[in-house]
Amino acid sequence: MHTSDKLVLKYPASWHGDMWREALPSGNGTVGVAVLGSIKQETVIINHNRLWHWGRKDELPDVGYKLKETRALMDENRFLEASWNLTNALREHGYGTTLEAPMPLADLKITMPCETGFKNYLRELAVDTGEITVAWQDENNEYKRQVFVSRADDIIVCRIRAIHEVKADIELDVHRDERNQVPERFRETAGTKRYEVDSKDGFICYGITHEDGTDCGVVLKVIAGDIRKSGNCLKAESGGDILILAKVFVQGCFNESCAEIRKVLDAIDMDYDTLLERHVNIHRPMFRSVEFQLGTGDKNTCNEILLLDAYGNAASDELVEKMWAYGRYLFISATSPTSLPCNMYGLWHGDYGLIWSHYMANENIQMIYWHTMTGGLIEFNKSLFRYYNERMGEFRENARKLYGCRGIYVPAGTTPGIAYPNQIVPVIMNWTGAAGWLARHYYDYYLYTGDSEFLENDALPFMYETALFYEDFLVNVNGKYKCYPSVSPENTPENFMPEDGRQIPHPMPTTINATMDIVIIKELFSNLIASAGKLGMYEDKIQVWKDILDNLPDYAVNEDGAVKEWIEPVFKDRYDHRHLSHIYPVFPGNEINEENSPELFKAFEIAVNKRKLGAQTGWSLMHMAAIYARFGNGDKALECLDLLAQSGILNNFYTLHNDWRNMGVTLNMREAPIQMDANMGWTNAVQEMLLYNSPRLIKLLPALPKRWKMGKARNWRWIAGTVDFEWNESGFSAVFTACRDAAAGVKIPKMFATCSISVNNSEPEIYSCNELYMMDVKAGDVVRIEGSV
Repeated sequence: MHTSDKLVLKYPASWHGDMWREALPSGNGTVGVAVLGSIKQETVIINHNRLWHWGRKDELPDVGYKLKETRALMDENRFLEASWNLTNALREHGYGTTLEAPMPLADLKITMPCETGFKNYLRELAVDTGEITVAWQDENNEYKRQVFVSRADDIIVCRIRAIHEVKADIELDVHRDERNQVPERFRETAGTKRYEVDSKDGFICYGITHEDGTDCGVVLKVIAGDIRKSGNCLKAESGGDILILAKVFVQGCFNESCAEIRKVLDAIDMDYDTLLERHVNIHRPMFRSVEFQLGTGDKNTCNEILLLDAYGNAASDELVEKMWAYGRYLFISATSPTSLPCNMYGLWHGDYGLIWSHYMANENIQMIYWHTMTGGLIEFNKSLFRYYNERMGEFRENARKLYGCRGIYVPAGTTPGIAYPNQIVPVIMNWTGAAGWLARHYYDYYLYTGDSEFLENDALPFMYETALFYEDFLVNVNGKYKCYPSVSPENTPENFMPEDGRQIPHPMPTTINATMDIVIIKELFSNLIASAGKLGMYEDKIQVWKDILDNLPDYAVNEDGAVKEWIEPVFKDRYDHRHLSHIYPVFPGNEINEENSPELFKAFEIAVNKRKLGAQTGWSLMHMAAIYARFGNGDKALECLDLLAQSGILNNFYTLHNDWRNMGVTLNMREAPIQMDANMGWTNAVQEMLLYNSPRLIKLLPALPKRWKMGKARNWRWIAGTVDFEWNESGFSAVFTACRDAAAGVKIPKMFATCSISVNNSEPEIYSCNELYMMDVKAGDVVRIEGSV
């Protein structure tokens, strides 16, 4: 194990009343456990990604006729009335669909002796294995609890060991909230909990009836020297180890599921180490599909010290590297190519009604998946595509009933059982860009894999349905297409903010020709024309799409020299906001860069530099870091990481939406929700700083911060293969390996004067730092680039 693959903590979870927020996580993509790390009574919260509750799904009324009214109001500059027109129509029909929330399944409680107080407490998470360890000393005995969730056997495995005798009371129970209560609403929708405790064979069967009428629960087997029953608890004693095996069931029948799982657990004839090895053989290759090292030396500093150092100064190389790895760990532990996509809490939560726990497609779900292409986790995108593909029927109904359009309308927020509009406010209802933004992820998957079958069967159909909506939605006015209503998530133009300074969320977000909407439409039709032509599909549509593409409005620049967030002149830019939606052509898009549009590129950079700090959030700081990387400003990108480390990272490295302490860096909110999109955003930002990745242009070390003196990366992905590279203060080297035929320009790092390039060990060519090497390779080719100061 690399020392950087281990998170070390000196304190247990301590956030009073909500200790699950600081738990250590393990998961196999479907089942997750959150370990608090308490000595006397340990709590392991057990969750399953298919357990959601409390959603409400109403019949969506047909209010498509309202679009004409909305536009008429906007044509008369009655923008506030127009903003509420669709929303009010839904409310007048009594429409009240609400999203589901993830439901905690159960708590595994382990009570152990605490005779003299503890010494040498430690809790650790090995991110390359998913194993959590809690260790301490009590007088002459030394204890260790180890937990992981197996990908190989789909079970939770826990070992309790001591150098002398070990005792533990083991129980399964319903999860309780921060007041140590089970919410009344949960008791109303879930049936009475059920237990079967068998001391002879060491089993506890626990279950509840879910609100859909099916049963869910956990079956647990204890293996120890002596086992006795005490109420709903098993008392276990052993001169060696106590082993606990647990398996989750959902959407089943209590009696049948328990009987089936007992047989499964009884058939497992392996010790802890063997079970762990079987799991690690699957987990570790995914986690290490790419590698990254920053600086040198052992990296075994505890989390608390790393965060204290960052709080008083800046994020160390060790913290940067560990957070990069941790984002990958959380992602692969929370999802898989065959499960539900990763959400903002992963598989680790301890509230029944989590805030912002849904799949949010106006920024957050995209950020969660940005790192996967360069980061070698491309196949994990399949769960994202499956999730949205399976809801196409609802999305078509949304488009027809909300806007009278063909194609699809994807609500910004969805949950597994709710794909209809749900956040009934103008800032969400009037934004039509979710499907278009998601379409980029479909197309990127095709670009990185070259999978023509996926392009034909998944990407193009989704993009086509999205295009159908825009064909009907866009309005041609005097030869130019107009997009309205149009929203730039989740901002309001400055001249429509309350004059008295009142803090009102989203006072008037509905506009005409928000830059982001135009960018998304432009990107969608460009990709459709390029890819459909390759397969000979939708030939009758090509000219329609070209006409739309050729007649979209141009980007606009304001009096500050910044690209405008709203192209229509009546709307004034507001810099005091967290979203950077209109920077899309630079990031996450690839349309605008310094090489192809230097003047416009500069105008986008000014727009970013105008953004105000105190309006940010954890995820927006990571979005901004990636954007600064695209502008080649590594020091500013790293500063965004520093700011997040100072304002929004808990001691278990979970990232927060905001700093609740009002330190002036982020939004001032009393709540501070966990949002793991910033964890994955950190991973992506680091990758953006070291490799600019696009179909036609690759930049090596495009935004290397001055503080990062040396480092290396292995097996990172470019559009047609892999790349290894490393650097120090005197030079750099990179090796591109092509997996298929491709052509792309490679830009050499600016800090190096000259470099040599060889292909398949042929004689090298010499390039200056200002030149672009045109890499035209066949599958199997190896291109080596070496540079010096």
